[in-house]
Amino acid sequence: MSPKEIYKEKLAQKIIKGLNKRNMEGHYAPTKEEVLKTALEIIPQGASISWGGSESIKEVGVLDAVKSGNYIVYDRDSAKSPEERTEIMRKGMFADFYLGSSNAITYDGELVNIDGMGGRVAAYIWGPENVLLFVSLNKAVGTIEEGVNRVRNCAAPPNAERLNLNTPCRATGLCGNCLSADTICSQLVVTRFSKIKNRIKVILIGEESGY
Repeated sequence: MSPKEIYKEKLAQKIIKGLNKRNMEGHYAPTKEEVLKTALEIIPQGASISWGGSESIKEVGVLDAVKSGNYIVYDRDSAKSPEERTEIMRKGMFADFYLGSSNAITYDGELVNIDGMGGRVAAYIWGPENVLLFVSLNKAVGTIEEGVNRVRNCAAPPNAERLNLNTPCRATGLCGNCLSADTICSQLVVTRFSKIKNRIKVILIGEESGY
């Protein structure tokens, strides 16, 4: 392995140790291909699956895999009306597996997330039987404070651009601590412990993915 690969392996193991002591399950996959293989080993055939907004789950291929596989899928983007979309999202709150990512993760295994409507972080907190998160090591930070700063100034601006939102961070590239109607920073959630052991499972990714 190269020095960078060795560093990533050591960092991943440190984070996994932190996750484990917080009642969360951790895995490390150096490549996106290995990420997908690990994910499909964790999710049993026939499971019901939903997900929140996440570029990582698209990039590693798990979204395409579950849509084309033997699973019960609650896909809000398949809705024909706002009412149907809301109903699908509600069903997803009680899925066997909820897929997503984390905006940041500390070296000690804490998850830092900021959300607009709050549905994604709500599912992380309570509802689905299992939460499976795909988190690139480029999102690893030393402290919760560094995680919040990363989310506001590294993750939110490109997400606002992707979603075509009217926010200061989209205009300037940096957080404006806004109260805009389009803000995607309504809810700040730090997950420091899981009351249900291993309900939250995190696959750390060696390759960069997501925002």
